[in-house]
Amino acid sequence: MRAWIAYIPFRIAALLFGLLPEPAVRWLGETGGDLWHRRATDKRPLLERHMRRVLGPDATDEEIDIAVLGMFRSYARYWTETFWFRPRRKEAISNRVERINFDPIFAAQSKGRGIVFAVPHIGNWEIAGIIANEIGSPILAVAEDLPNELITKWFVDVRNEFDIDIVLTTDPKRRSKLIRRLKEGKAIALLSDRDVTGRGIDVEFFGERTNVPAGPVALAEMTDSALIPVAVYFRQGAGHRIVVHDAVELPGGTSRVERVAAGAQTLTRILEEMVRDSPSQWHLFQPNWPSDEVDEGLQ
Repeated sequence: MRAWIAYIPFRIAALLFGLLPEPAVRWLGETGGDLWHRRATDKRPLLERHMRRVLGPDATDEEIDIAVLGMFRSYARYWTETFWFRPRRKEAISNRVERINFDPIFAAQSKGRGIVFAVPHIGNWEIAGIIANEIGSPILAVAEDLPNELITKWFVDVRNEFDIDIVLTTDPKRRSKLIRRLKEGKAIALLSDRDVTGRGIDVEFFGERTNVPAGPVALAEMTDSALIPVAVYFRQGAGHRIVVHDAVELPGGTSRVERVAAGAQTLTRILEEMVRDSPSQWHLFQPNWPSDEVDEGLQ
């Protein structure tokens, strides 16, 4: 019964938002973000710390406040767009996507190489599935298996509608499925800016040491796949902007551990650039550095 109580609001939101035109959905997302920002006084100090790392020590309090408000608006827009999405809207969404630097994808495809898309929590990353499918690189992604099976299934179904195949974190064959997809010359997408397993690689990220996922670099190195960072930003108004970074050249090293560690640091520098492109679209609402965890009230 508890599972259904938590699940029903998702279904209601998807039903109601699906009936609305896109401008109304976008407006509701941004307005909802404003309301959320005003009420979430306990969350704002954490986000202020994140934005101060991104914007640097010279950023004014006003600049930090504006960026944090933008984070709430952006994340709320992500949710309203996700609830609004229907397969019949794929073409309209695709027509409003600005595509930047897709050549690295085509180059990897021409050589029959697998592709590891390294994706930060920016904008609406689900949109990448539609475009990837259009250019012949359908995506397999990893999703967290939530305690509520009904909500997990809802997320999987929604991402399938975005042309994203899903393997759950609890799938014992998860790693082998990802490797097989890459060896077949196909694509996988892995969120790369937050370590949710606690088994990531230590890197410097915005001036502080923390862990990032090892998977993107490790899988690319193991399968000789192209490691391509991609960010999907909201445009001002309707539409999205997909920015593809050049394929990451994995550094050499005397051991695989060293190569993966060096590659993770290289990838992290690129993720920093992507976040700095639009800091307020970074959906990082959790502690991400050890200093976040120890500060009172930020756990």
